[in-house]
Amino acid sequence: MHARTGMELNVLMVARVNMLNMTNAGIIGTLYDFPFSSLHFLDYLDLSMNQLSGTIPPEIGKLTNLFNLDLSFNQISGTIPPQIGSLTKLESLHIFHSQLNGSIREEIGHLRSLTELVLNSNFLSGSIPASLGNLNNLSYLHLFENHLSGSIPAEIGKLVNLVELLLDSNNLTGHIPPEIGELVNLDRVYLDSNQLTGHIPAEIGKMKSLEELSINTNNFSGPIPKTIGELTELQLLYLHTNQLSGPIPSELGNMKKLNNLQLSTNQLSGPIPYSFGNLRNLKILFLCDNKLSGSIPKELAYLDNLVVMEMDENQFSGHLPEHLCQGGKLVNFTVNSNKLTGPIPRSLSNCSSFKRVRFDNNSFTGNLSEAFGIYPELQFINLSENDFHGELSSNWGKCKNLTDLRIARNRIGGSIPPEIGNLKGLLGLDLSANHLVGKIPREFGKLTSLVNLFLQNNQISGNIPIELGSLTKLNYLDLSNNRLNGLDLSHNLLVGDIPPQLTNLKVLESLNLSHNSLSGHIPEEFESLTEGNKGLCGNVTGFQPCERPASMVKKHSMAKGHKLILITVLPILGALVLLCSFTATEEFNATFCIGKGGFGSVYKVNLPSLGNVAVKRLHSSFEIKHRKSFMNEVRALTGIKHRNIVRLYGFCSNAQHSFLVYEYVERGSLSSILSNEVESKKLDWLTRVNIIKGVAYALSYMHHDCSPPIVHRDISSSNVLLDSEFEARVSDFGIAKILKPDSSNCTALAGTYGYVALELAYTLKVTEMCDVYSFGVLALELSDLLDERLPHPEDEVKEFLVFIVKLAISCLLEIQNQGQQCTSSLICYQWIHPIIRFHVSEIPRDVRCPCMEKIMLGTKWL
Repeated sequence: MHARTGMELNVLMVARVNMLNMTNAGIIGTLYDFPFSSLHFLDYLDLSMNQLSGTIPPEIGKLTNLFNLDLSFNQISGTIPPQIGSLTKLESLHIFHSQLNGSIREEIGHLRSLTELVLNSNFLSGSIPASLGNLNNLSYLHLFENHLSGSIPAEIGKLVNLVELLLDSNNLTGHIPPEIGELVNLDRVYLDSNQLTGHIPAEIGKMKSLEELSINTNNFSGPIPKTIGELTELQLLYLHTNQLSGPIPSELGNMKKLNNLQLSTNQLSGPIPYSFGNLRNLKILFLCDNKLSGSIPKELAYLDNLVVMEMDENQFSGHLPEHLCQGGKLVNFTVNSNKLTGPIPRSLSNCSSFKRVRFDNNSFTGNLSEAFGIYPELQFINLSENDFHGELSSNWGKCKNLTDLRIARNRIGGSIPPEIGNLKGLLGLDLSANHLVGKIPREFGKLTSLVNLFLQNNQISGNIPIELGSLTKLNYLDLSNNRLNGLDLSHNLLVGDIPPQLTNLKVLESLNLSHNSLSGHIPEEFESLTEGNKGLCGNVTGFQPCERPASMVKKHSMAKGHKLILITVLPILGALVLLCSFTATEEFNATFCIGKGGFGSVYKVNLPSLGNVAVKRLHSSFEIKHRKSFMNEVRALTGIKHRNIVRLYGFCSNAQHSFLVYEYVERGSLSSILSNEVESKKLDWLTRVNIIKGVAYALSYMHHDCSPPIVHRDISSSNVLLDSEFEARVSDFGIAKILKPDSSNCTALAGTYGYVALELAYTLKVTEMCDVYSFGVLALELSDLLDERLPHPEDEVKEFLVFIVKLAISCLLEIQNQGQQCTSSLICYQWIHPIIRFHVSEIPRDVRCPCMEKIMLGTKWL
């Protein structure tokens, strides 16, 4: 059915229409165009998943024969009219995922035939009316994701037919009324993500039919009631992120159907009950961030369905028991930050299901080469800060999926096995503070994905292999406090001044910087190492004297410690830019131009050493404010490296020319693709999901992994580039803001019209929320469910898109009220794929955030 500019339904009406189902029919308009007066016999009305806006008119009260009303997934705003109370035959009232505000009307309590009241995911405020206690036929009460406040009314205990009670993600306060225990037919109770306080009432144990209980992320205190153990049908129990104290009741071992138990982030103490060995269906066990103590009971080995077991940040002691992985399903196992001792059980060396392992910050002992095996699925392992000895095994090189290997601060000796160079996807390697000897393997040059490499505080000797220059994604390299004796950087394209930090590398016996394009003053320490650099000057034979005294030469800031930051690609500036400017582009012939903007033009250039690059040539007459934009971009991009942020290879600025040299991103901007009828069809729904995910990765990195944080301030489809595989790259940091902790961070309004948060217009204060708002606009633009150029999404893809739309809308809420929640949502979004395809257990714990619990519940958001 084609979209309608109004309801335009009168022509369809006949005298006795009793059912009208126009879900997902592309209807545009308001409900004021609806012919309420002509439909006296209508008993079923479904207008969900359209583009209806405006408010619900009071004329809705004329449809007195309705038993079903569904207005969900529209943009309906305003309050619920009191006339809704006239629909006394109504059995199902669904108005969720809209923009309703105001309070829940007391008049809804008149709808005594109601079995389903679903008003979730709106902006409803005020308290839950006590009149809802009159709805004694109600089976489903969904009020989650609103702004409801006040306490849970005791009258809710009268809803004896209730099957689902979902009140989570509101601002509810007070305690859980003990009357809730009267709801003996309940299957699911979700009260999480509120501000509830007090003790968990023992009456909860009376709800014998309960299968899912989620009351996490509140302020509950006191002990876990033993009566919870009487809920023998329970499959999911979330009590985490509260202030619960005391021991874990042994009675929890009676819940033999339990498959997901999360007690993390409380103040629980004492041991893990032996009765946990009875939970044979358990797949997820979170006990981390408590004050639990004692040994880890051997009975946990009976849990052969376990996929996740996280018990880090407690006070556990003793040895790890054998056979914890005997089911062969354990994927995540973390016991870091405890007081565990002894060797690693041999049975764990055969746990081929491992993906994420953390044993760091304990007192484990034993020979490391014998304790661990080959793990084909392993992605992350941290064994740092223990007392392991022995040598590094070559088996680490056979863990083909490994992205992060950390074995720092142990007593590991021997040489570094060259087989580690086979780990093509390795992002981080930390072997620091051990007793390693020998040379850095040349095979490390094959670790082309490596971002962090820490080898400091060992006894490594020999030359620093020139192959490390191939690690073009390297962000941090620390080789300090070793016995290295040579570094050969000759015959490269290094430009700029010689960094004075290099004079601090006292351990180097040789350093060769010859045959580059270095310029500036020659320090005394480098007089014999710099031939073949025509731009250098000084009182050295073969070089011109400097025009200014050496004391006037601009100094680089000193790095902390004696760290060698080896970046041989980033400074390819002067010579490379000159080469790009005239040889490769034929003096900037328009043929090579691939884009133009307000500050300059972008050219595609092919270089033998780097392949295709993009050179932005700024207008020769650009003003001071443009020069500030140029330096903004340089400051932002030289400090960050991320696969979803365009890479800056170099820059050059002088009186004649100003250039920025970037990686070449093949498909150009997202906006140009979306506006092209042919190209846009290549962006199928899953590709669009992946693009949004990439932008979320980039913003999460900028906001949370950069110190100080970087705010882009101009996130838009024009500033998102796509490579040949449709992977997103955030670009154009000309107005980016580096947040200063001791500053107001106020600035002039800037950004792309339509993507700028309204609050910024009157506060002029830059925060990460500015990017979050723009991200929401971008996500809605890219996930437009009415894009008729694509086929209708399949059910599985539709679930992704519903989540993204919900996430995008949350990012567009007022910054002051929803800022923190939006940021959390943004961090969480980058993990949406592993969550949906497997489980939240695959998410590293240090990136979890408040909204993660929503995603774990899944059924409500997806």
